[in-house]
Amino acid sequence: MPKRDKQDVGQRLLAAFRAAGAAEIAPDILLPAESLLDLYGEDIRARAYVTTDPIRGEMMLRPDFTVPVVQAHMQGGAEPARYCYLGEVFRKQDMGETRPAHPRDSEYLQAGFELFSRDAAADAEVFALFHGLLAPYGATSETGDMGLLLDAVRALPLTAPRRDALLHHIWRPGRFQRLMERFAVPGVARQFPPEPDGWSGLRDRAEMVARIARLRADAAVPPLPAIWMERLTRLLALRGPVPEVTASLRRLAEDWPGIAEAAQRIEARFARIARLGVDPAGIVFDASHGRATMEYYDGFTFSFRAGPDEWPPVASGGRYDALTRVLGKGRAIPAVGGIIRPGLLAEMEAAA
Repeated sequence: MPKRDKQDVGQRLLAAFRAAGAAEIAPDILLPAESLLDLYGEDIRARAYVTTDPIRGEMMLRPDFTVPVVQAHMQGGAEPARYCYLGEVFRKQDMGETRPAHPRDSEYLQAGFELFSRDAAADAEVFALFHGLLAPYGATSETGDMGLLLDAVRALPLTAPRRDALLHHIWRPGRFQRLMERFAVPGVARQFPPEPDGWSGLRDRAEMVARIARLRADAAVPPLPAIWMERLTRLLALRGPVPEVTASLRRLAEDWPGIAEAAQRIEARFARIARLGVDPAGIVFDASHGRATMEYYDGFTFSFRAGPDEWPPVASGGRYDALTRVLGKGRAIPAVGGIIRPGLLAEMEAAA
């Protein structure tokens, strides 16, 4: 293929998205921060460039397109629509990163496609579109389903506070694992000092009393039976070609009815993908895929990798139905989309 710079590659991707029926949209680069930061999750909150304007208040450089695109769409209604875009996004280097920052890590071009549709085949359509665009680069694909994990947690025999804690931390695997391990052992009897005459600190007396009551109640909760810890560990470790993993999911669902519907949904999705000409045997399904991406994903997730091993994915995306409900203020529509990084593709073309 002829060599192009990243803008040329981005324009070619944009043309492909328009050919798929998408209307081009261009959210502002500088966005009001107050409402958007709460929607991105802790990872992007920590990595967004935020500043204060004396008139407009707290603002941030655009860290992502999906949230402002959904916001714009839901302000106009919850009807089916397709959008595409091309532009820069901005993210600080991760505080945990040890290698020197590369320009592609903090400011880079995104070309994206977002599909608002009630059609059950929308996931397959978006994945097949991205697969076709990235196949010439030898990209390999991985998929997951955050809905599977969310259903699994909801089906565990836990108290509501413990279940809510796991759901909140499902995108933070380390914290999630520590919580599971704590819930799997008997509560430790705790001795709390008598209520002091005065209270100090940032919390007031009512907050502290409520906190102590929650701790006492949690200490009395029986441990999660070991069989559920074993089943969840098996689920999170599932990874392999789609036909193998879906067979394993079917077997696991026999003992875990709470994930049966998600397992059936996953099989149906890959059947649709196969009908669009993509062989599921060449796709990896990783049950933990998506746990280190955007926290608004609540269903199908995917990524494509190409180029050097140390590169980030050249493309990623997923389903975010709940985000449309939050921004729709009473209205909602299923939605799925993804982005491609033209700069990485341009680097591959330049090295070819």
